[in-house]
Amino acid sequence: MTYRVCFVCTGNICRSPMAESVFRARVAEAGLDDRVEVDSAGTGGWHEGEGADPRAVGVLRDNGYEAGHTARQFDPSWFAGLDLVIALDAGHLRALRRLAPTERDAGKVRLLRSYDPGAGDDLDVPDPYYGDREGFEQCLEMVEAASEGLLAAVRERVEGRAA
Repeated sequence: MTYRVCFVCTGNICRSPMAESVFRARVAEAGLDDRVEVDSAGTGGWHEGEGADPRAVGVLRDNGYEAGHTARQFDPSWFAGLDLVIALDAGHLRALRRLAPTERDAGKVRLLRSYDPGAGDDLDVPDPYYGDREGFEQCLEMVEAASEGLLAAVRERVEGRAA
């Protein structure tokens, strides 16, 4: 059975596509790409059908990640098919939990940086959209730091299902 993870930010052109690309690479490196499906979406539909922000694409490519992406808006009906919904900041977390049709679905929503033991108290990944490339590089660093812990949690769930 496939374990499904969806990363969610505001417009699905910066943070969540970066998280999707990084985590997809981690899943492949772990040999779990046949058992874990990774995608992303935005809480709003402002950028639906557009590619990722060129700065996000540049930072991803410069760091060896795939950067193909088409933005879309998260639909509450997706909860039924998802195992884990990863919010990039507290605002997304609240919005997604409000959209969740059931308490069980609301329980699927987690903050990405909650998987980074070095994150401290601030678990938000700041939106780099209104800044320069440096903000996108910092976003990538935060995503990479949290991806290892997230992968460990997903691996545990996937391997537990197979047992």
